[in-house]
Amino acid sequence: MSFLDNLYKELILEHYKHPKNKGELPPPALKAEGINPSCGDELELFIDLKDQTIADVKFTGEGCAISQSSASMMTEAIRGKTVDEVLELSQKFKDMIHGEAPAEELGDLKMLQGISKLHARVKCATLAWVTLEQILKPHTP
Repeated sequence: MSFLDNLYKELILEHYKHPKNKGELPPPALKAEGINPSCGDELELFIDLKDQTIADVKFTGEGCAISQSSASMMTEAIRGKTVDEVLELSQKFKDMIHGEAPAEELGDLKMLQGISKLHARVKCATLAWVTLEQILKPHTP
């Protein structure tokens, strides 16, 4: 096993065991539910949107290490960004998970690139991102 494979596994396990931004935001936070019927992953995403910027973000849910880690990492990556920036980042993340070269803007999220080789886990990795888009697309100018 390569150094990068080990780092990838450590990163996923760290975010799974110690998720960032786990919890709920009170109303009037925007909220959406995401479900991956193929494996049972579930999550709720909460976003506090102020002036087209992600002021705060949290998630709850249960699922595999990949879905939960991806959600944790996503919440860290999008806080403080505008809706347009987040939607662009989401597309770049999904492109990477579907096999394209990772964009520099993805930062630590690039560590999840290996999931593109695990076709059954792609939906796990993108669940939080698809749910994010459900919340934000109605708020695009």
